Amino acid sequence: MPDIVTLTMNPALDITTSTNRVVPTDKVRCGAPRRDPGGGGLNVARVLHVLGTPATAVFPSGGHTGRALEDLVATEGVPIRSLTIRGSTRESLTINENETGLQYRFVLPGPTVTTREQRACLDLLIEVASGADYVVVSGSLPPDVPADFYQHVAGAVGDLGARVIVDTSGPALRQLRGRVFLVKPSIRELRDWTGRELSAIDDQVAATREVIDRGVCDVVVLSLGAEGALLVTQDRDEYFPSVEVPVVSGVGAGDSMVAGVVSGLARGRSLSDSVRYGIAAGAAMLQTPGTALCRRTDVERFYTLLTEGSAADTTVG
Repeated sequence: MPDIVTLTMNPALDITTSTNRVVPTDKVRCGAPRRDPGGGGLNVARVLHVLGTPATAVFPSGGHTGRALEDLVATEGVPIRSLTIRGSTRESLTINENETGLQYRFVLPGPTVTTREQRACLDLLIEVASGADYVVVSGSLPPDVPADFYQHVAGAVGDLGARVIVDTSGPALRQLRGRVFLVKPSIRELRDWTGRELSAIDDQVAATREVIDRGVCDVVVLSLGAEGALLVTQDRDEYFPSVEVPVVSGVGAGDSMVAGVVSGLARGRSLSDSVRYGIAAGAAMLQTPGTALCRRTDVERFYTLLTEGSAADTTVG
């Protein structure tokens, strides 16, 4: 089994709870909280573990929150390599409103990570990723970490021979310049990246191919949410439908999709089948409450549905 390493520069302790109604000013009485590890790369590593594809999670960790996060990840059986920092790992809060079915998500910015700590994180990643086949860089950057940090990661890891997969947004996404194998933006992130509306599939394909032509990456997997996904390379583009499922929570669906794609690639599946597996994993995540992980049985069931319907996939270019 190929080695997979994930990097999470801005991990979080995710807290999920529920209440009858969210109202201003008054005290909002909530139910018993659920605590889970959070942050892009950590979520990817956790889902990979569920899918039976081993991965090692690398992340900075600080304060009581960081120690609680490490304990939770270790309890799930995910191998970790953490770097102790002075700042405290952030918390994020999700509140499900029972009366309306609405979900409120409060995401804090994270700790300051010093320049020395940033360098130490990169050194640790290089150490752990030596010999790895895939390195997944996912999630936001903490305050004061330069927007081109992930590009430095891609260069360093690329020198090791690993394929780099990036899932991020905003300035960190716009600063990518090369040495990346696969990027997975959402349609909203691609619109922000290009500054265009991209309403039609042909426009979406053209925009993603521009990214590839600039040498940023070899592959773009564009998440279209409930509309499915696009796979675009230099010489092909393919549309994949989604799986219609009742949505319990949208937390972690994108991370789960990345995990499914990486798991498929690591198991020797084609790019197309890996994207189908990623869509299946994302759909399975939508069925779980709050920050709970998806179930492998659901992923495999949805993947079978997508595979049986693959004749309906369309090449748009």
